[in-house]
Amino acid sequence: MSDFRIRSKTWLEVDGKPFLGDGRFRLLSAIQRNGSINAAAKDLGLSYRKAWAQLKAMEESSPFLLLERRTGGTGGGASLLTDETVELLKRFEKLRDQVNRKADQCFATCFAEESAHADA
Repeated sequence: MSDFRIRSKTWLEVDGKPFLGDGRFRLLSAIQRNGSINAAAKDLGLSYRKAWAQLKAMEESSPFLLLERRTGGTGGGASLLTDETVELLKRFEKLRDQVNRKADQCFATCFAEESAHADA
């Protein structure tokens, strides 16, 4: 018998358009870790152009400022997440974890019968 597993994705939308999902979550988290969009893109194996496009799409629909930017110079530039963005990431991660736990529980309930038949 095949080993069934459940998979689900959670994302937030604004006005019907994707705003935050796993990919953008990873990008913002990488910016938080690395302190710049360029370093975050390299860390994730993305082109700077793709990272910038994702951020631009988010910023167009965001109800708050996502990043605080300092342009380059002798010390180089930097991008920092705003307090609102840090809070958004915390809440999104909590939501995603709860949705996945609930999905796992529902799966266990719905497919327990299948498992019982397979064991017989």
